[in-house]
Amino acid sequence: MRIEPGSSYQWLRAGDEMFPAMLSAINAASRSVCLEIYMFEECALGRDFREALVRACGHGVRVRVLVDSIGSLLLPDYFWEPLRKAGGEVRWFNPIALKRVTIRNHRKLLVCDERTALVGGFNISPEYEGDGVNDGWWDVGLKIEGPLAAPLAASFEDTFARADFRHRRITRWRKFSAKQTVALPSEQILFSGPGRGQSPLKRALRRDLAGAKDVRIMVAYFLPSWRLRRDLMSVVRRGGRVQLILAGPSDVQLSKLAAQSLYRRLLRAGVEICEYQPQILHAKLFIVDDAVYTGSSNLDTRSLQINYELMLRFAGGDIGGEAREIFAETLQRCRRITREEWRRSRTLWQRMKQRWAYFLLGRIDPYVARRQWRGLPK
Repeated sequence: MRIEPGSSYQWLRAGDEMFPAMLSAINAASRSVCLEIYMFEECALGRDFREALVRACGHGVRVRVLVDSIGSLLLPDYFWEPLRKAGGEVRWFNPIALKRVTIRNHRKLLVCDERTALVGGFNISPEYEGDGVNDGWWDVGLKIEGPLAAPLAASFEDTFARADFRHRRITRWRKFSAKQTVALPSEQILFSGPGRGQSPLKRALRRDLAGAKDVRIMVAYFLPSWRLRRDLMSVVRRGGRVQLILAGPSDVQLSKLAAQSLYRRLLRAGVEICEYQPQILHAKLFIVDDAVYTGSSNLDTRSLQINYELMLRFAGGDIGGEAREIFAETLQRCRRITREEWRRSRTLWQRMKQRWAYFLLGRIDPYVARRQWRGLPK
């Protein structure tokens, strides 16, 4: 599909489509490869990626890799020795230290030659291999060919440069540079991170929701701010429709419990809630009327306030049609949660667990992250 001259976009469903596209882009690179990932595991898939990166170095391509030190906690540093020997560069984002352990780089980005980019929620891990229905987690990615790849490459440069996580003290008293929006004719890149100032994703979503009639959100971890929850409920009160696809099976039970603590009020307001059943849901796809969002960010406290995240927003164009098709396909594999069913199924013990989960993820986690951010060294 084409949205503007020089820019093309291709949706990728699950690991069966995403990983071959990523490896193909690396193999085709002639100048540069930038890979930024939260979780990279030492497995057959991880070794395939390492070998592709080593081959790229052998062809004279500049290769750089940035992995999060907590997301890739079990990955030994010696795993990267073949790439380093071939001339590649590898950095660990925010090396592990108790005083700053809560602040993570959750972005997933591959940019080759500043012309091809792939974004989404995919980590390089065997859990993501498959079609998302019969096996492997269900996720969604986007391949970009054209001008939009250049600012994404520039954002990698910025994050790679500050991987050691030493920020000047003054950044705590102004809007941090990680919170910014890059606007193109029909697209926006929304960069989020810790520090002062509102999340660009949250700001853009609230602006779109203000007059929305049709909202479809598919997200793995759901714990939005009360303002965003109010905005969603307001859409229904105006006569619009809000459909949420959330996790059925989940890899983070605490997150699922926290999300479920919001079900009662949302259902009472008329919001439709469905839970994906075949596999673990990990996709991030938001459709608000003609606006489409995709990338690495969930709609929870950590993504909106703490993590470094990257989201793309598209306004209009054919890209929205296929996004709606993906949402509709996913909806067919979900179980609808009704208000009456939810009321009958909740025991006192379940309600207590859900409230504690909300308190831990919605209150304690951001509080600790703010304290650690303020205490960072110069």
